[in-house]
Amino acid sequence: MIDTVPATAATPATASAAGGGDRPVVGSYDSYEQARKAVTFLADNDIPAHRVAIIGENLRLTENILGRVTAPRAAGMGAALGACFGLPSSLLVLLAAGPWAALLAGVAFGALLGAIFGLTAYWTACGRGDLLTSRSLVAARYAVVADVAIADDARSLLIKFGWRTG
Repeated sequence: MIDTVPATAATPATASAAGGGDRPVVGSYDSYEQARKAVTFLADNDIPAHRVAIIGENLRLTENILGRVTAPRAAGMGAALGACFGLPSSLLVLLAAGPWAALLAGVAFGALLGAIFGLTAYWTACGRGDLLTSRSLVAARYAVVADVAIADDARSLLIKFGWRTG
């Protein structure tokens, strides 16, 4: 659903200076996807996209706990990272030297060093930071703002055409 400031409002809402200056709010949405679709709709209707912005309001950090980091998991993650670093270096050796054994040796050596590094980092932490997490920044509302010169046109378009999300 679209919540807009009526075109007849005496003082339209404006975004804070942190969002790039005082620009009137032309639409307010529950999700980022809705706000993005509104901006796309405006751009499709000849509103310059570079003069419009999406501003997240009332931000909150969400951290989901995915599991605990154990010694085997730390070694495995380190080995995977080390193998990823060992592969490009072994490809350089492969191009220079030629044998495919260099490729496998580079990956294996990288995995071994990565596992050692992962275990060392795990044991050094001593129980601090032994949780595997995923963080995301989410806003409660997303305001679509536009430059003052085009704000009335943008707001009118959103109201006139009854822009809604599917």
